[in-house]
Order: sequence, then C-alpha cells, then structure tokens
Amino acid sequence: QVQLVESGGGLVQTGGSLRLSCAASMRAFSVYDMGWFRQAPGKEREFVAVVNGSGRSTRYADSVKGRFTISRDNGKNTAYLEMNSLIPEDTAVYYCAATTVQLATVMNAYHYWGQGTQVTVSS
Repeated sequence: QVQLVESGGGLVQTGGSLRLSCAASMRAFSVYDMGWFRQAPGKEREFVAVVNGSGRSTRYADSVKGRFTISRDNGKNTAYLEMNSLIPEDTAVYYCAATTVQLATVMNAYHYWGQGTQVTVSS
C-alpha cells in the first residue's frame, strides 16, 4: 500500500520560509516523479513543482519560479519543497503526489496523493 505523508506546513509572515517534506511508503521510490500541488480556499488545485526520479530535472509553475525549490532524497524516500519569499497568495493546502509520467504538471497524471499540509502566509 502506497502512502504519502506531508509535513512542515504552518503559519509564516510575508517574506518568510518553510520547508515541506513528503515521506513516501512505497517500493521503487526513484521510479516515480514527485510533484507538489496546492489548493487555496475556493480555488482549484494547481501545479506547483515536480522533480524527476533521479532528482536532476525539475519543472515549476511560473508563480513560484525563483522562490521555491523542489528536491528529493531517494535514500530516505522523501521529497521536499523549499519555499522562500512567501507571500499571502501562497496560502493553501499543499499536496505531494507521485506519477510515472515524466515531469507531469496535470493532476490526472498522478497516481498517488498525500492528505496535504496547510501553509498560511500572513501579511
């Protein structure tokens, strides 16, 4: 049974930083590209970032480029999202997800999802 568990969310002021973690209970973790999505209140879930199985390739939403960094540690079965220069518009529930589709940016390409972690950025 595959399980993805996010952690690291919280309340932070504008300009602050947070690091989200996604711990995966799955075989062959490195086979999967790992993505982060977010969903703000009243809005659809949107793509944030994805990293390929080796960790060498990444893709970001324009809204987070230069501020967020996605990475992974295959030895720990964990993916990360480092978020800097946070702004109130980043407030959302953040979800990690796993896919076998290379660097996928759409939700329906992802096979497994975590429960999400809340990030709130105060102004």
